[in-house]
Amino acid sequence: MGGAKNCPETPRQKMIGMMYLVLTAMLALNVSAAIMNGYMQVDDSLHSTIATTESSNDIIYRNFKAALDQNPEKTQEWYDKAMKVKAQSDSLYNYIQEFKDQMVRMVDGSKAVANAKVAQIGKQDDTNIPHQYGLKEGHGAELKEHIIAYRNFLKEIAEQGDSTAMGREIDAMFATDQAHNAEGDLISWEEGIFHEMPMCASITVLTKLQNDVRSYEGKIVQFLMSGTDAADLRVNKLDAYVIPKSDYVIRGSKYSAKIILAAVDSTQQPEYYIEGQRINDEGIYEVVATGSGPKKFKGQIAYLSNLGEMQYLDFTSEYTVGEPSVTISNTDLNIMYRGYENQFSISVPGVSSDKVKVSVNGAAVSRRGAFWIIKPGDGAKSVTISVSAELEGKMQQMGSQTYRVKALPKPGAYFKSGETEYSDGFISRGALLNSSASVIASYGPDGLLDLPFKITSFKVNINGVLTESKGDKFTKQQLDQLGKLKKGAVVVITDVRAKGPDGKDTRLSPIPLSLN
Repeated sequence: MGGAKNCPETPRQKMIGMMYLVLTAMLALNVSAAIMNGYMQVDDSLHSTIATTESSNDIIYRNFKAALDQNPEKTQEWYDKAMKVKAQSDSLYNYIQEFKDQMVRMVDGSKAVANAKVAQIGKQDDTNIPHQYGLKEGHGAELKEHIIAYRNFLKEIAEQGDSTAMGREIDAMFATDQAHNAEGDLISWEEGIFHEMPMCASITVLTKLQNDVRSYEGKIVQFLMSGTDAADLRVNKLDAYVIPKSDYVIRGSKYSAKIILAAVDSTQQPEYYIEGQRINDEGIYEVVATGSGPKKFKGQIAYLSNLGEMQYLDFTSEYTVGEPSVTISNTDLNIMYRGYENQFSISVPGVSSDKVKVSVNGAAVSRRGAFWIIKPGDGAKSVTISVSAELEGKMQQMGSQTYRVKALPKPGAYFKSGETEYSDGFISRGALLNSSASVIASYGPDGLLDLPFKITSFKVNINGVLTESKGDKFTKQQLDQLGKLKKGAVVVITDVRAKGPDGKDTRLSPIPLSLN
Protein backbone atom coordinates (compact mmCIF):
# COMPACT_ATOMS: atom_id res chain seq x y z
CA MET A 1 0.00 0.00 0.00
CA GLY A 2 1.61 3.25 -1.12
CA GLY A 3 2.19 6.49 0.82
CA ALA A 4 -0.60 9.05 0.87
CA LYS A 5 -0.07 12.42 -0.66
CA ASN A 6 -1.81 13.80 1.28
CA CYS A 7 -14.00 24.03 52.58
CA PRO A 8 -18.46 26.40 53.53
CA GLU A 9 -19.38 29.81 52.20
CA THR A 10 -19.80 32.89 54.40
CA PRO A 11 -22.61 35.36 53.53
CA ARG A 12 -19.95 37.64 52.09
CA GLN A 13 -18.62 34.91 49.83
CA LYS A 14 -22.12 34.14 48.63
CA MET A 15 -22.67 37.82 47.95
CA ILE A 16 -19.47 37.98 45.91
CA GLY A 17 -20.57 34.88 44.01
CA MET A 18 -23.85 36.52 43.05
CA MET A 19 -22.03 39.69 42.02
CA TYR A 20 -19.78 37.59 39.77
CA LEU A 21 -22.76 35.99 38.09
CA VAL A 22 -24.36 39.38 37.41
CA LEU A 23 -21.08 40.74 36.08
CA THR A 24 -20.56 37.73 33.85
CA ALA A 25 -24.05 38.23 32.44
CA MET A 26 -23.21 41.83 31.66
CA LEU A 27 -19.94 40.82 30.03
CA ALA A 28 -21.82 38.62 27.63
CA LEU A 29 -23.57 41.73 26.31
CA ASN A 30 -20.28 42.65 24.66
CA VAL A 31 -20.67 39.78 22.19
CA SER A 32 -22.21 41.83 19.41
CA ALA A 33 -25.21 40.73 17.39
CA ALA A 34 -23.05 40.89 14.27
CA ILE A 35 -20.56 38.40 15.70
CA MET A 36 -23.33 36.04 16.86
CA ASN A 37 -24.95 36.31 13.44
CA GLY A 38 -21.61 35.45 11.88
CA TYR A 39 -21.33 32.31 14.02
CA MET A 40 -24.89 31.35 12.96
CA GLN A 41 -23.87 31.56 9.32
CA VAL A 42 -20.69 29.58 9.85
CA ASP A 43 -22.50 26.92 11.92
CA ASP A 44 -25.26 26.60 9.30
CA SER A 45 -22.68 26.25 6.55
CA LEU A 46 -20.76 23.60 8.51
CA HIS A 47 -23.97 21.59 8.97
CA SER A 48 -24.57 21.80 5.21
CA THR A 49 -21.01 20.65 4.54
CA ILE A 50 -21.41 17.76 6.99
CA ALA A 51 -24.55 16.64 5.16
CA THR A 52 -22.74 16.79 1.82
CA THR A 53 -19.73 14.91 3.19
CA GLU A 54 -21.92 12.20 4.72
CA SER A 55 -23.59 11.70 1.35
CA SER A 56 -20.19 11.41 -0.32
CA ASN A 57 -19.03 8.96 2.36
CA ASP A 58 -22.13 6.82 1.78
CA ILE A 59 -21.16 6.57 -1.89
CA ILE A 60 -17.62 5.48 -0.96
CA TYR A 61 -18.98 2.81 1.40
CA ARG A 62 -21.37 1.52 -1.30
CA ASN A 63 -18.55 1.34 -3.81
CA PHE A 64 -16.37 -0.42 -1.24
CA LYS A 65 -19.16 -2.96 -0.61
CA ALA A 66 -19.53 -3.52 -4.33
CA ALA A 67 -15.79 -4.16 -4.59
CA LEU A 68 -16.06 -6.60 -1.67
CA ASP A 69 -18.86 -8.51 -3.37
CA GLN A 70 -16.85 -8.72 -6.58
CA ASN A 71 -13.54 -9.71 -5.06
CA PRO A 72 -13.83 -10.60 -1.32
CA GLU A 73 -10.42 -12.27 -1.21
CA LYS A 74 -8.61 -9.09 -2.15
CA THR A 75 -10.96 -6.64 -0.43
CA GLN A 76 -12.16 -8.21 2.85
CA GLU A 77 -9.21 -7.07 5.03
CA TRP A 78 -9.48 -3.45 3.90
CA TYR A 79 -13.28 -3.41 4.07
CA ASP A 80 -13.16 -4.63 7.71
CA LYS A 81 -10.78 -1.79 8.54
CA ALA A 82 -13.13 0.65 6.82
CA MET A 83 -16.00 -0.58 9.02
CA LYS A 84 -13.86 0.03 12.10
CA VAL A 85 -13.16 3.55 10.85
CA LYS A 86 -16.90 4.10 10.40
CA ALA A 87 -17.66 2.81 13.93
CA GLN A 88 -14.96 4.96 15.55
CA SER A 89 -16.01 8.02 13.55
CA ASP A 90 -19.69 7.58 14.45
CA SER A 91 -18.74 7.15 18.11
CA LEU A 92 -16.71 10.39 18.28
CA TYR A 93 -19.24 12.33 16.17
CA ASN A 94 -22.12 11.25 18.46
CA TYR A 95 -20.06 12.02 21.61
CA ILE A 96 -19.47 15.58 20.36
CA GLN A 97 -23.20 15.90 19.56
CA GLU A 98 -24.14 14.83 23.12
CA PHE A 99 -21.53 17.30 24.43
CA LYS A 100 -23.23 20.10 22.47
CA ASP A 101 -26.73 18.97 23.49
CA GLN A 102 -25.77 18.94 27.18
CA MET A 103 -24.44 22.50 27.04
CA VAL A 104 -27.60 23.67 25.22
CA ARG A 105 -29.79 21.96 27.85
CA MET A 106 -27.79 23.70 30.60
CA VAL A 107 -28.12 27.13 29.03
CA ASP A 108 -31.70 26.95 27.67
CA GLY A 109 -33.33 24.55 30.17
CA SER A 110 -36.77 23.29 29.12
CA LYS A 111 -36.60 25.42 25.96
CA ALA A 112 -33.54 23.57 24.67
CA VAL A 113 -33.80 22.15 21.13
CA ALA A 114 -32.32 18.72 20.44
CA ASN A 115 -29.44 18.72 17.96
CA ALA A 116 -29.66 22.53 17.98
CA LYS A 117 -27.75 24.70 15.57
CA VAL A 118 -26.39 28.02 16.86
CA ALA A 119 -29.44 29.83 15.47
CA GLN A 120 -31.73 27.63 17.62
CA ILE A 121 -29.94 28.41 20.91
CA GLY A 122 -31.73 30.97 23.10
CA LYS A 123 -28.71 32.26 25.01
CA GLN A 124 -26.05 32.32 22.32
CA ASP A 125 -23.95 34.94 24.20
CA ASP A 126 -23.75 32.97 27.48
CA THR A 127 -20.12 32.55 28.55
CA ASN A 128 -20.75 30.66 31.82
CA ILE A 129 -21.92 27.29 30.53
CA PRO A 130 -18.97 26.61 28.15
CA HIS A 131 -16.56 27.34 31.01
CA GLN A 132 -18.67 25.40 33.59
CA TYR A 133 -19.23 22.31 31.48
CA GLY A 134 -16.10 22.33 29.40
CA LEU A 135 -13.53 23.30 32.04
CA LYS A 136 -14.87 23.30 35.62
CA GLU A 137 -16.65 19.95 35.24
CA GLY A 138 -13.79 18.54 33.20
CA HIS A 139 -15.72 17.50 30.11
CA GLY A 140 -13.39 19.44 27.84
CA ALA A 141 -10.44 17.37 29.01
CA GLU A 142 -12.56 14.25 28.49
CA LEU A 143 -13.36 15.37 24.95
CA LYS A 144 -9.66 15.89 24.28
CA GLU A 145 -8.95 12.30 25.37
CA HIS A 146 -11.59 11.04 22.93
CA ILE A 147 -10.01 13.05 20.12
CA ILE A 148 -6.53 11.77 21.00
CA ALA A 149 -7.81 8.18 20.96
CA TYR A 150 -9.46 8.76 17.56
CA ARG A 151 -6.32 10.40 16.20
CA ASN A 152 -4.14 7.50 17.33
CA PHE A 153 -6.59 5.03 15.81
CA LEU A 154 -6.50 6.77 12.42
CA LYS A 155 -2.71 6.99 12.52
CA GLU A 156 -2.48 3.27 13.20
CA ILE A 157 -4.63 2.64 10.13
CA ALA A 158 -2.46 4.95 8.03
CA GLU A 159 0.78 3.41 9.28
CA GLN A 160 -0.47 -0.04 8.34
CA GLY A 161 -0.61 1.36 4.84
CA ASP A 162 2.90 2.81 5.16
CA SER A 163 1.60 6.39 4.87
CA THR A 164 3.73 8.72 7.01
CA ALA A 165 2.40 11.74 5.11
CA MET A 166 -1.17 10.86 6.07
CA GLY A 167 -0.04 10.39 9.68
CA ARG A 168 1.24 13.96 9.68
CA GLU A 169 -2.04 15.18 8.23
CA ILE A 170 -3.97 13.36 10.97
CA ASP A 171 -1.78 14.97 13.65
CA ALA A 172 -2.49 18.40 12.19
CA MET A 173 -6.23 17.86 11.67
CA PHE A 174 -6.84 16.57 15.23
CA ALA A 175 -4.13 18.51 17.10
CA THR A 176 -4.78 18.93 20.86
CA ASP A 177 -1.49 20.57 21.76
CA GLN A 178 -1.04 23.25 24.40
CA ALA A 179 -0.38 26.81 23.24
CA HIS A 180 1.68 29.62 24.72
CA ASN A 181 0.12 32.89 25.82
CA ALA A 182 1.91 36.25 25.69
CA GLU A 183 3.85 35.51 28.91
CA GLY A 184 5.02 32.19 27.58
CA ASP A 185 2.70 30.20 29.86
CA LEU A 186 1.09 27.12 28.41
CA ILE A 187 -2.70 26.97 28.13
CA SER A 188 -4.57 23.77 27.40
CA TRP A 189 -6.36 22.93 24.18
CA GLU A 190 -9.71 22.92 26.03
CA GLU A 191 -9.12 26.40 27.52
CA GLY A 192 -8.79 27.72 23.99
CA ILE A 193 -12.31 26.46 23.18
CA PHE A 194 -14.25 27.02 26.42
CA HIS A 195 -12.48 29.71 28.55
CA GLU A 196 -14.65 32.88 28.51
CA MET A 197 -16.09 31.88 25.14
CA PRO A 198 -19.77 32.54 24.30
CA MET A 199 -22.01 29.57 23.48
CA CYS A 200 -22.18 30.53 19.82
CA ALA A 201 -18.39 30.26 19.48
CA SER A 202 -17.93 27.01 21.45
CA ILE A 203 -20.82 25.28 19.64
CA THR A 204 -19.45 26.35 16.25
CA VAL A 205 -15.98 24.99 17.09
CA LEU A 206 -17.57 21.67 18.16
CA THR A 207 -19.54 21.55 14.89
CA LYS A 208 -16.27 22.07 13.01
CA LEU A 209 -14.79 19.11 14.94
CA GLN A 210 -17.74 17.00 13.77
CA ASN A 211 -17.11 18.18 10.24
CA ASP A 212 -13.43 17.25 10.52
CA VAL A 213 -14.40 13.77 11.71
CA ARG A 214 -16.70 13.20 8.72
CA SER A 215 -14.23 14.72 6.30
CA TYR A 216 -11.29 12.59 7.39
CA GLU A 217 -13.48 9.51 7.75
CA GLY A 218 -14.14 9.74 4.02
CA LYS A 219 -10.50 10.39 3.20
CA ILE A 220 -9.12 7.43 5.14
CA VAL A 221 -11.81 5.06 3.86
CA GLN A 222 -10.95 6.16 0.34
CA PHE A 223 -7.31 5.55 1.27
CA LEU A 224 -8.18 2.02 2.41
CA MET A 225 -10.13 1.41 -0.76
CA SER A 226 -7.10 2.33 -2.82
CA GLY A 227 -5.24 -0.47 -1.02
CA THR A 228 -7.47 -3.01 -2.75
CA ASP A 229 -6.00 -2.07 -6.11
CA ALA A 230 -9.40 -0.74 -7.10
CA ALA A 231 -8.03 0.23 -10.48
CA ASP A 232 -7.96 -3.47 -11.36
CA LEU A 233 -11.71 -3.82 -10.66
CA ARG A 234 -14.20 -3.54 -13.44
CA VAL A 235 -16.32 -0.72 -11.99
CA ASN A 236 -19.30 0.82 -13.76
CA LYS A 237 -19.27 4.16 -11.93
CA LEU A 238 -16.59 6.68 -11.07
CA ASP A 239 -16.94 9.60 -8.64
CA ALA A 240 -14.98 12.79 -8.09
CA TYR A 241 -14.22 14.00 -4.56
CA VAL A 242 -12.94 17.27 -3.10
CA ILE A 243 -10.92 16.94 0.13
CA PRO A 244 -10.33 20.38 1.69
CA LYS A 245 -7.71 21.01 4.33
CA SER A 246 -10.40 23.12 6.04
CA ASP A 247 -13.96 24.15 5.18
CA TYR A 248 -13.63 27.43 7.13
CA VAL A 249 -11.10 30.13 6.38
CA ILE A 250 -10.59 33.75 7.38
CA ARG A 251 -10.85 36.37 4.65
CA GLY A 252 -7.37 37.07 3.32
CA SER A 253 -6.07 33.56 4.03
CA LYS A 254 -5.98 30.62 1.58
CA TYR A 255 -8.55 27.92 0.96
CA SER A 256 -6.82 24.71 -0.06
CA ALA A 257 -8.39 21.47 -1.28
CA LYS A 258 -7.27 18.20 -2.84
CA ILE A 259 -9.37 16.96 -5.73
CA ILE A 260 -9.23 13.22 -6.35
CA LEU A 261 -10.70 10.71 -8.76
CA ALA A 262 -11.80 7.44 -7.17
CA ALA A 263 -10.78 4.17 -8.82
CA VAL A 264 -8.79 5.83 -11.58
CA ASP A 265 -6.37 3.81 -13.66
CA SER A 266 -2.92 4.32 -12.08
CA THR A 267 -1.36 4.51 -15.57
CA GLN A 268 -3.42 7.57 -16.45
CA GLN A 269 -2.86 11.22 -15.58
CA PRO A 270 -6.26 12.90 -15.15
CA GLU A 271 -6.74 16.53 -16.01
CA TYR A 272 -8.37 18.83 -13.44
CA TYR A 273 -10.55 21.82 -14.28
CA ILE A 274 -12.12 24.50 -12.01
CA GLU A 275 -14.74 26.76 -13.56
CA GLY A 276 -13.44 25.78 -17.00
CA GLN A 277 -9.79 26.51 -16.26
CA ARG A 278 -7.23 23.69 -16.05
CA ILE A 279 -5.21 23.58 -12.83
CA ASN A 280 -2.04 21.69 -11.87
CA ASP A 281 -1.60 17.96 -12.51
CA GLU A 282 -1.59 17.19 -8.75
CA GLY A 283 -5.18 18.38 -8.42
CA ILE A 284 -4.32 20.99 -5.78
CA TYR A 285 -6.79 23.89 -5.83
CA GLU A 286 -5.84 27.05 -3.92
CA VAL A 287 -7.49 30.46 -4.02
CA VAL A 288 -7.26 33.59 -1.87
CA ALA A 289 -10.49 33.93 0.12
CA THR A 290 -12.37 37.16 -0.62
CA GLY A 291 -15.72 38.31 0.71
CA SER A 292 -17.44 36.37 3.48
CA GLY A 293 -19.99 33.58 3.77
CA PRO A 294 -20.33 30.25 1.93
CA LYS A 295 -18.38 29.86 -1.32
CA LYS A 296 -19.17 27.24 -3.94
CA PHE A 297 -17.14 26.07 -6.88
CA LYS A 298 -17.48 23.43 -9.54
CA GLY A 299 -15.25 21.67 -12.00
CA GLN A 300 -14.47 18.53 -13.94
CA ILE A 301 -11.96 15.69 -14.00
CA ALA A 302 -11.07 14.48 -17.46
CA TYR A 303 -9.73 10.93 -18.02
CA LEU A 304 -9.40 8.35 -20.76
CA SER A 305 -11.81 5.44 -20.76
CA ASN A 306 -10.77 1.87 -21.56
CA LEU A 307 -11.84 2.62 -25.11
CA GLY A 308 -9.46 5.56 -25.30
CA GLU A 309 -12.25 8.12 -25.26
CA MET A 310 -12.04 11.24 -23.07
CA GLN A 311 -14.59 11.18 -20.27
CA TYR A 312 -15.60 14.02 -17.93
CA LEU A 313 -16.77 13.78 -14.32
CA ASP A 314 -18.44 16.85 -12.82
CA PHE A 315 -18.04 17.81 -9.18
CA THR A 316 -19.09 20.66 -6.86
CA SER A 317 -17.91 21.65 -3.39
CA GLU A 318 -18.12 24.56 -0.96
CA TYR A 319 -16.26 26.23 1.88
CA THR A 320 -16.98 29.12 4.26
CA VAL A 321 -15.13 32.43 4.49
CA GLY A 322 -15.49 34.10 7.92
CA GLU A 323 -15.15 37.81 8.54
CA PRO A 324 -12.27 38.73 10.87
CA SER A 325 -13.82 38.88 14.34
CA VAL A 326 -12.77 39.49 17.92
CA THR A 327 -14.43 38.97 21.31
CA ILE A 328 -13.71 41.85 23.74
CA SER A 329 -14.98 41.50 27.34
CA ASN A 330 -14.47 44.07 30.14
CA THR A 331 -14.00 42.09 33.36
CA ASP A 332 -15.07 45.05 35.55
CA LEU A 333 -18.05 46.54 33.71
CA ASN A 334 -19.22 47.17 30.21
CA ILE A 335 -17.83 50.74 30.36
CA MET A 336 -14.41 52.13 31.28
CA TYR A 337 -13.49 54.30 34.25
CA ARG A 338 -11.14 57.24 34.01
CA GLY A 339 -7.83 56.90 35.91
CA TYR A 340 -8.62 53.25 36.76
CA GLU A 341 -6.87 50.11 35.52
CA ASN A 342 -9.75 48.43 33.69
CA GLN A 343 -9.21 44.71 33.11
CA PHE A 344 -10.08 43.26 29.72
CA SER A 345 -10.00 39.71 28.41
CA ILE A 346 -9.32 39.92 24.69
CA SER A 347 -9.12 36.92 22.40
CA VAL A 348 -9.50 36.03 18.73
CA PRO A 349 -11.27 32.67 18.14
CA GLY A 350 -8.85 30.16 16.72
CA VAL A 351 -5.74 32.31 17.30
CA SER A 352 -3.31 31.78 20.21
CA SER A 353 -2.89 34.75 22.57
CA ASP A 354 0.77 35.24 21.65
CA LYS A 355 -0.29 36.13 18.11
CA VAL A 356 -2.87 38.75 19.22
CA LYS A 357 -1.90 42.44 19.31
CA VAL A 358 -3.97 45.15 21.05
CA SER A 359 -3.67 48.89 20.44
CA VAL A 360 -5.76 51.53 22.24
CA ASN A 361 -6.57 55.08 21.25
CA GLY A 362 -7.03 57.40 24.25
CA ALA A 363 -5.59 55.20 27.01
CA ALA A 364 -2.47 53.43 28.23
CA VAL A 365 -2.45 49.68 27.59
CA SER A 366 -0.35 46.90 29.15
CA ARG A 367 -0.48 43.13 29.72
CA ARG A 368 -0.91 41.58 33.20
CA GLY A 369 -1.22 37.82 33.30
CA ALA A 370 -4.15 36.77 31.11
CA PHE A 371 -5.64 40.28 31.06
CA TRP A 372 -5.08 43.49 29.17
CA ILE A 373 -4.96 46.53 31.48
CA ILE A 374 -6.41 49.70 29.95
CA LYS A 375 -6.19 53.00 31.87
CA PRO A 376 -7.87 56.01 30.22
CA GLY A 377 -6.28 59.41 30.79
CA ASP A 378 -7.84 62.21 32.86
CA GLY A 379 -9.40 63.96 29.89
CA ALA A 380 -10.56 60.86 27.97
CA LYS A 381 -14.26 60.68 27.08
CA SER A 382 -14.05 57.57 24.92
CA VAL A 383 -11.52 54.82 24.17
CA THR A 384 -11.23 52.65 21.07
CA ILE A 385 -9.67 49.19 21.31
CA SER A 386 -8.30 47.75 18.08
CA VAL A 387 -7.26 44.10 17.79
CA SER A 388 -5.12 42.46 15.14
CA ALA A 389 -3.82 38.90 14.84
CA GLU A 390 -1.05 37.10 13.01
CA LEU A 391 -2.52 34.91 10.30
CA GLU A 392 -0.27 32.96 7.98
CA GLY A 393 2.75 35.06 8.97
CA LYS A 394 1.23 38.50 8.59
CA MET A 395 -0.78 40.78 10.88
CA GLN A 396 -4.43 41.24 9.98
CA GLN A 397 -6.95 43.65 11.51
CA MET A 398 -9.67 41.63 13.30
CA GLY A 399 -11.96 44.36 14.64
CA SER A 400 -12.34 47.26 17.05
CA GLN A 401 -14.76 48.56 19.69
CA THR A 402 -15.29 51.97 21.28
CA TYR A 403 -16.10 52.40 25.00
CA ARG A 404 -17.46 55.42 26.86
CA VAL A 405 -15.21 56.69 29.68
CA LYS A 406 -16.65 57.85 33.01
CA ALA A 407 -15.24 58.92 36.37
CA LEU A 408 -15.39 56.30 39.10
CA PRO A 409 -18.75 56.60 40.91
CA LYS A 410 -18.61 57.85 44.48
CA PRO A 411 -18.87 54.98 46.99
CA GLY A 412 -20.86 54.98 50.23
CA ALA A 413 -19.50 54.83 53.79
CA TYR A 414 -20.34 51.76 55.89
CA PHE A 415 -19.54 50.50 59.41
CA LYS A 416 -18.66 46.83 58.98
CA SER A 417 -18.90 44.49 61.99
CA GLY A 418 -18.53 40.81 61.27
CA GLU A 419 -20.28 40.16 57.96
CA THR A 420 -22.82 43.02 58.38
CA GLU A 421 -22.41 46.44 56.79
CA TYR A 422 -24.30 49.37 58.39
CA SER A 423 -25.01 52.61 56.56
CA ASP A 424 -27.45 53.76 59.30
CA GLY A 425 -30.03 52.32 61.72
CA PHE A 426 -29.80 50.35 64.94
CA ILE A 427 -26.73 48.46 66.10
CA SER A 428 -26.03 46.27 69.13
CA ARG A 429 -23.38 47.14 71.68
CA GLY A 430 -21.44 43.99 70.81
CA ALA A 431 -21.38 44.86 67.12
CA LEU A 432 -20.38 48.48 67.78
CA LEU A 433 -17.50 47.53 70.09
CA ASN A 434 -16.27 44.59 68.01
CA SER A 435 -12.47 44.89 68.00
CA SER A 436 -12.27 43.85 64.35
CA ALA A 437 -15.00 46.24 63.17
CA SER A 438 -13.99 49.02 60.80
CA VAL A 439 -15.25 51.82 58.59
CA ILE A 440 -15.22 50.90 54.92
CA ALA A 441 -16.00 52.53 51.60
CA SER A 442 -17.81 50.41 49.04
CA TYR A 443 -20.68 50.32 46.63
CA GLY A 444 -22.73 48.24 49.07
CA PRO A 445 -23.71 44.59 49.13
CA ASP A 446 -25.78 45.00 45.94
CA GLY A 447 -23.22 47.01 43.98
CA LEU A 448 -21.61 45.63 40.83
CA LEU A 449 -18.19 47.13 41.60
CA ASP A 450 -15.86 45.90 44.34
CA LEU A 451 -12.92 48.30 44.29
CA PRO A 452 -10.07 48.76 46.82
CA PHE A 453 -10.93 52.03 48.59
CA LYS A 454 -8.74 52.96 51.61
CA ILE A 455 -10.23 54.86 54.58
CA THR A 456 -7.70 57.53 55.55
CA SER A 457 -9.64 59.17 58.43
CA PHE A 458 -13.05 59.71 60.03
CA LYS A 459 -14.60 61.46 63.04
CA VAL A 460 -17.04 60.23 65.70
CA ASN A 461 -19.75 62.56 67.03
CA ILE A 462 -20.82 61.45 70.53
CA ASN A 463 -23.22 63.85 72.25
CA GLY A 464 -21.84 66.69 70.17
CA VAL A 465 -18.20 65.93 70.92
CA LEU A 466 -16.03 65.12 67.87
CA THR A 467 -12.98 62.86 68.04
CA GLU A 468 -10.86 61.85 65.05
CA SER A 469 -9.37 58.55 63.95
CA LYS A 470 -6.53 58.31 61.44
CA GLY A 471 -7.37 55.06 59.68
CA ASP A 472 -10.42 52.81 59.48
CA LYS A 473 -10.87 51.71 63.14
CA PHE A 474 -12.01 53.37 66.38
CA THR A 475 -9.23 54.69 68.59
CA LYS A 476 -8.92 53.46 72.18
CA GLN A 477 -10.34 56.79 73.37
CA GLN A 478 -13.34 56.40 71.08
CA LEU A 479 -13.95 52.82 72.21
CA ASP A 480 -13.85 53.95 75.87
CA GLN A 481 -16.44 56.66 75.15
CA LEU A 482 -18.65 54.28 73.15
CA GLY A 483 -18.53 51.69 75.93
CA LYS A 484 -20.13 54.18 78.36
CA LEU A 485 -23.14 54.88 76.13
CA LYS A 486 -26.61 53.72 77.12
CA LYS A 487 -29.32 52.16 75.00
CA GLY A 488 -30.86 54.70 72.63
CA ALA A 489 -27.73 56.79 72.33
CA VAL A 490 -26.95 58.11 68.84
CA VAL A 491 -23.45 57.83 67.37
CA VAL A 492 -22.59 59.54 64.09
CA ILE A 493 -19.50 58.56 62.14
CA THR A 494 -18.86 61.61 60.02
CA ASP A 495 -16.30 63.33 57.80
CA VAL A 496 -15.26 59.95 56.37
CA ARG A 497 -12.44 60.28 53.89
CA ALA A 498 -11.27 57.59 51.48
CA LYS A 499 -8.76 57.24 48.65
CA GLY A 500 -9.85 55.24 45.57
CA PRO A 501 -7.87 53.19 43.03
CA ASP A 502 -7.66 56.28 40.85
CA GLY A 503 -5.62 57.99 43.64
CA LYS A 504 -8.25 60.64 44.34
CA ASP A 505 -9.35 61.56 47.89
CA THR A 506 -13.08 61.86 48.51
CA ARG A 507 -15.36 62.72 51.44
CA LEU A 508 -18.17 60.25 52.06
CA SER A 509 -21.62 60.48 53.61
CA PRO A 510 -22.03 60.18 57.43
CA ILE A 511 -23.14 56.95 59.16
CA PRO A 512 -25.81 57.58 61.88
CA LEU A 513 -26.16 54.64 64.29
CA SER A 514 -28.55 54.12 67.27
CA LEU A 515 -27.49 51.85 70.11
CA ASN A 516 -30.18 49.23 70.86
